[in-house]
Amino acid sequence: MSQLRFLAVIAVFLLSSFASGRAQTAHANRTPVLVELFTSEGCSSCPPADALLAKLDHDQPIQNAEIIILEEHVDYWDDLGWHDRFSSHQYTERQSQYSSRLGVDGVYTPQMIVDGTDQFVGNDSFHAHRSITSAAQKTKLNLSLSRPVVDTHKISSSVSLPGSSSSQAHAELYAALVDSSDITDVRNGENGGRRLQHAGVVRSLQRIGTLKDLNAGALNFSLNAPSDAKLTEMRVVVFAQQSNQGDVLGAIATDVKP
Repeated sequence: MSQLRFLAVIAVFLLSSFASGRAQTAHANRTPVLVELFTSEGCSSCPPADALLAKLDHDQPIQNAEIIILEEHVDYWDDLGWHDRFSSHQYTERQSQYSSRLGVDGVYTPQMIVDGTDQFVGNDSFHAHRSITSAAQKTKLNLSLSRPVVDTHKISSSVSLPGSSSSQAHAELYAALVDSSDITDVRNGENGGRRLQHAGVVRSLQRIGTLKDLNAGALNFSLNAPSDAKLTEMRVVVFAQQSNQGDVLGAIATDVKP
């Protein structure tokens, strides 16, 4: 190899490494923001909100925000022509608690909630960008999540808070098992005849402890996946939230890989 060619190769390598390092640093500097969407396959105004949530997840359009999505399907549409296979009364209750705390008169779909503090109609892209931008300016807990371990239909992991302890004794920790993407051919109801695409569909959500528990070290937890789940295409999301579904203090997500 000539000296000139050797120097060219070295230059390309250094530039590539520098760019990679900058990309990793940029990702590390992003602040996690939890975006929840309460939706239903039986609601004709929900698909645009589902699409917006998927776009936020895929594009990550806010420069300093790591957008972590949860698509939660409520069950109060299920008797109106189409039973949503992802629906759960647990998510209806979660939405109802948000409505009570945030001063919303009743529940509705689609509803988007950013970091537990701001709620708005789920297809409002302008409001979503503004809210996420604001949320990303707040300091968040630096949660760490171990690589998930798959055993049949159970996924186990552990969450920790490296290098610090939390004084938020009453803040709660939640873990969610999420489908990265789903497709449903809806046969009846308001969306009858449509093929709906989803992202970040919550298949399991449970309280796993409190922030105070992390002062003693890593907290182990397990989540049971539904029988139809494709485990290696799922992700685990863990977030810390003030009691009574208050402000989200930190969040982290990781893919479940074989």
